[in-house]
Amino acid sequence: MSPESITAAEFRLIRDYIQEHCGICLGDEKAYLIETRLAGLMVQHGCTDFGSFYRLAKGGDSPQLREQVIDAMTTNETLWFRDQHPFSILEEQLLPPLAEEILKGNRFRVRIWSAACSTGQEPYSIAMTIQEFCKRTPGLQPGHFEIIASDISPSALFLAKAGRYDENAIRRGLPDDMKRKYFHPDGQVWKVNDDVKAMISFRKFNLQDSMEPLGRMDIVFCRYVTIYFADDFKRRIFQGLARLLGPGGHLLVSAVESLRGIADEFLPLTHGGGLYYRCEPQNPGGAP
Repeated sequence: MSPESITAAEFRLIRDYIQEHCGICLGDEKAYLIETRLAGLMVQHGCTDFGSFYRLAKGGDSPQLREQVIDAMTTNETLWFRDQHPFSILEEQLLPPLAEEILKGNRFRVRIWSAACSTGQEPYSIAMTIQEFCKRTPGLQPGHFEIIASDISPSALFLAKAGRYDENAIRRGLPDDMKRKYFHPDGQVWKVNDDVKAMISFRKFNLQDSMEPLGRMDIVFCRYVTIYFADDFKRRIFQGLARLLGPGGHLLVSAVESLRGIADEFLPLTHGGGLYYRCEPQNPGGAP
């Protein structure tokens, strides 16, 4: 059997394996996705068909192979300041009241989580937005902000941590003035300045795991993530985010994602044509 061919039975087995380990839900029409993304890995591990590859992944007790499968199946499509609205909302609606609390001495820092951060464009865009806001706000420093950026993909995190982008990646949404201020040339690539990188802590995280160890958050970006998940898993994620944020915390998702019928803990709000959510759980409480 050629590496490009996958039977319906093999597809169901691998599809269920992927959903079990990272939550991604593939419809029956997505067999081609498994073929194109896993064929090379299958051959690399000496398998001649997807059935033997599944048995190796399932029964071999190999965390490394499981990680390779998840890495191959994870979609890492991203760009700078994606959709723009979330960053306008952050700058114009969310940061001002939080900054006021800091300047009054009522809080020490603001914690922001970029979940499923891919190759880093989102958390770096958040950091640049904060840097710009701090420049216009006397007394406020970037050190008042902590950005946690996570992803399930080791290869995506490797690139995000490096903060090095070629010209094609740089051109995808990054304004020229931001490139001049926050990047510098490093050979054939552009590298994020150290003061921006210092604002972000990158870590590997599977959204199936408990969010409690992450601690309380003030703002969560969880965008273009849950569109790949089944409704039950979506509910679990948003319930976890509600506990993480607590009353008054804010959540930003993508324009193609909706919390209607999935998460009653969040109140939808609009600003400048963009949508965001404030956490108002019926039973307040959350991560310490």
